[in-house]
Amino acid sequence: MMRMRWYLTVIILSVISLAAVTVGCGQNRRAAAPENGTGDIAHSSKEKKMKIRIATKVFDATLFDNPTADAFEAMLPLTLNMDELNGNEKKYDFSTRFPTDSSNTKTISNGDLMIWGDRTLVLFYKSFPTSYSYTKLGRINDPSGLEAAVGSRNVTVTFELD
Repeated sequence: MMRMRWYLTVIILSVISLAAVTVGCGQNRRAAAPENGTGDIAHSSKEKKMKIRIATKVFDATLFDNPTADAFEAMLPLTLNMDELNGNEKKYDFSTRFPTDSSNTKTISNGDLMIWGDRTLVLFYKSFPTSYSYTKLGRINDPSGLEAAVGSRNVTVTFELD
């Protein structure tokens, strides 16, 4: 019964977050967020600290200040069984959609946490050039040891606020 209440709370918070995001969907969010000189959208001081646990290894991470990250944050804490993909990333397909503002970052960095499409969470453990578009959620502050921690198979990952 307690677990069912928890699931209902997560669902209700997700719906509220999504509803709040759609209110401003006609606004140009990119115009409101200044660039940081590298072409990337600068992230504000409202970023939140997060922990990403993989087996016994814990990584400090930063959750960005955007509607997608807010919707993800409303689901925390989460423990997900993430699938291996392409020898450079772990992914998890949610059944619900996230609000997105995807763009082509041109380069993926080790430790990036993003949404592909509108429901696939991706944690990258290698850096590489890309032609795909993603919505940025956050990133691991120091991804040293991430590739070894996730390994080459599916892995269980826990995301929680710090």
